[in-house]
Amino acid sequence: MDKRTFTNRIVVLDTETTGLNPQEGHRIIEIGCVELVKRRLTGKRFHVYINPERLIDDGAIAVHGITNQFLDDKPLFAQIVEDFIAFIKGAELVIHNAPFDVGFINHEFSRLGNKVGTVADVSGVFDTLAYARKKHPGQRNSLDALCKRYGIDNSHRDLHGALLDAEILADVFLLMTGGQSSLLDEAPATANDSAAPASIAQAQPLSANRPALKIIRCNEEDLAAHQEQLAVIEKAGGSCIWNK
Repeated sequence: MDKRTFTNRIVVLDTETTGLNPQEGHRIIEIGCVELVKRRLTGKRFHVYINPERLIDDGAIAVHGITNQFLDDKPLFAQIVEDFIAFIKGAELVIHNAPFDVGFINHEFSRLGNKVGTVADVSGVFDTLAYARKKHPGQRNSLDALCKRYGIDNSHRDLHGALLDAEILADVFLLMTGGQSSLLDEAPATANDSAAPASIAQAQPLSANRPALKIIRCNEEDLAAHQEQLAVIEKAGGSCIWNK
C-alpha cells in the first residue's frame, strides 16, 4: 500500500497520442480528466482534442479511432495548456501506466520552453497499474482486466478514448482502493462542500418521544446470501471486515 497521504482532490487522467514514443516526435491528441473530491465524482471534467501538427500512426488510429482530418481544426497544445494546468494544479493525478502519459505531458511542456516545468511541479501522481500489480501479482492488470475483476461494465468501450477511459479508471480506482482510508486526507466538510446532492435531506435528531425501532432478525436464508456476497467480494480482491 502506498503510504503517501493524498491531497483531498484527485484528478483521474488519460491521454491519446499519435504513437508510442514522444522522443520520436509523437504528440498528445486528446486529454480527458475527471475530478474526485473525498472519493466522490464532482461532475467537473476537462476534455480537449488537440492538433498534433503531425500525422497519426495507423496503429494508433486503430486503437482510438481519431483521424488526422478530425484534428485539423482543433487547438494546439500551447493554446490549451493554461486551462489544463489550472485543472490539474494541486491535485493528485490518478493514471493507469502513469510513465506513459506523464512522459508525453512532460514532452509537451518541454516544447514550450521553461514556461511550465514538469508534471511534478504541478501535481502528484499515483500509478494504478503499479498499484494493481502489487495488489494482484501474476495477474493481468490492464484496464479491461481490472474492469472484469471488479465487475465494472465497459461494454461501451469499443475504442480507447481519453475521457471515457478516465471515467472507467475512476470507477476502478475507487473499487481497487476501497477501504484504504490512508490514501486520502479525509478533511472535515465545510460550509461550501457541495459533494452531497442537495436532494438528500440532512439527518435530524431523534425525538425523545419516538418509539423504539423494531428489530428484524436475519433468517438462515438471509445469512447464507450474505456469506455468498462476501465470498464474491473476497474473490474480486476486496477485504471484508465481517470475515475477520
